[in-house]
Amino acid sequence: MAVPKKRTSKMKRNSRKSNWKRKGYHAAQKSLSLAKSMLKGKANSFIYSIDTSEE
Repeated sequence: MAVPKKRTSKMKRNSRKSNWKRKGYHAAQKSLSLAKSMLKGKANSFIYSIDTSEE
């Protein structure tokens, strides 16, 4: 039979949760910054093609 493990403390739970949220926040900030630089035409860290011609 499975035996439940010890309960995780609130501090550990909150710490893990805030780290998880912080990762998402930083990813969102990075993508927003990249999008802004692409719109301005100054994207150096991202290579993309503007070629829209279809054959």
